[in-house]
Amino acid sequence: MKKFGRRADEMPTRLPTLMASSSTVAPGLPPVLLATPLTAPSLASSASASSSEAQALSASAPKREESSTHTVMSASLRERVIEQIEPAVAASVSREVLRRQIEEIIHGIANQERLELSGREQLRLAEEIADDMTGYGPLRQLLLDETINDIMINGPSNVYVERSGKLERVAVRFRDNDHITAVAQKIAAQVGRRVDESSPMVDCRLPDGSRVNIILPPLAIHGPCVSIRKFPSRRLNIAGMIENGSMTPALGQLLEIASRCRLNVLVSGGTGSGKTTLLNALSQFIDHSERIVTIEDAAELQLQQPHVISLETRPPSLEGTGQVTQRDLLWNALRMRPDRIVVGEVRGAEAFDMLQAMNTGHDGSISTVHANSARDALTRVENMVQMGQVNLPSRAIRAQIVAALDLIVQVERMRDGQRRIVQITEVIGLEGEVITTNDVALFEYKDEDVHGRISGTYRSTNAVPKFKSRLVYYGLERAWAEAMRQI
Repeated sequence: MKKFGRRADEMPTRLPTLMASSSTVAPGLPPVLLATPLTAPSLASSASASSSEAQALSASAPKREESSTHTVMSASLRERVIEQIEPAVAASVSREVLRRQIEEIIHGIANQERLELSGREQLRLAEEIADDMTGYGPLRQLLLDETINDIMINGPSNVYVERSGKLERVAVRFRDNDHITAVAQKIAAQVGRRVDESSPMVDCRLPDGSRVNIILPPLAIHGPCVSIRKFPSRRLNIAGMIENGSMTPALGQLLEIASRCRLNVLVSGGTGSGKTTLLNALSQFIDHSERIVTIEDAAELQLQQPHVISLETRPPSLEGTGQVTQRDLLWNALRMRPDRIVVGEVRGAEAFDMLQAMNTGHDGSISTVHANSARDALTRVENMVQMGQVNLPSRAIRAQIVAALDLIVQVERMRDGQRRIVQITEVIGLEGEVITTNDVALFEYKDEDVHGRISGTYRSTNAVPKFKSRLVYYGLERAWAEAMRQI
């Protein structure tokens, strides 16, 4: 005989019948979570019909039909449960309290209307509803997993993550494309952004600083896509990057000296190479007495000083007004008496204003750029300056670059998944029309072990840096020379 409310192999459990009155609510749970009575019969008839049909066809119906019926029943039950919960009150209690209340409601409906749901299925449904109401649905478990660096949602059952530099598919499921869109819109709304058919593409962030990109149809042909670059819960400093193999102790010492000497540094690399992580780590050496202004499209930097002013761009409204660009913020930052300016990533015409800031008393500024090498980074900056200064001669732009930048740090995600500093380059000067550089440190591939891990060594020209006088001024000339000997 078919059992309802539990599996046949489960011990009989008395399921509570929850009513709207407070006497039927589980002890210790807020009765005000119940917004409407549980006596509505809408699910009973459909569930009974579904059960009868399933029994009649049990000998011949394929399992996928049973699964489909179960999915429809779960969706209907989900709607019933959500109707019973007051959103304002649900937002005021912890997730655990809410989950327990949802579980009690599901138990009550399953018992009252004789639904074929095991205790395990009821618990899973309660978890899913609680995640949807308090967080980001199926994303919750991925966001809590500290081994994951990136999350890529390509479809309801097509979710990938990156662990240790390698992509892998995970068994995380959304109900449908509408479910993905709802989660995406919730993420965007938390930081005052909107994403829908009229504005189907947005960059935003999670409260912990994780970077989020959302793109919806019609731009995304096969359905909504969400890409999340997780921000590590533990701030990674230079010592941590040395420990995980991103650099050697000698390179770490060079970068510390560069920061303490207020050299202007440009961190260059490809997507996912660790540029922002390195920028955050470099900030640990900035004196706590300095005033720092950060400028980003989507705020994700977490500098470690007390006197930090964080600025974030704003997209245009539906009417096309109100946009605030990185260039606008740079102009404003110059009026805020900053000691250092940190631009999360330079992408366009604001490159000219960044160089101007570095040349006008804001030494020690840092930024990042997408480029495949230090030489490519210089070309990229030149091209971006030309976007906003079309009449400025190329030689004049290169002179600005040489005067502003001291070091370019190139980072790379290698084929074994390891993120590593592969080049530290000093910007020296101009010879004719060409910017001259010197490799302070350059990674040279050696071999790889049986596990595919790459190894190599660094080499250096050991040339005297153009900023030697600055090293002397800060009393760090000998420390620099010692670090160079250890490369």
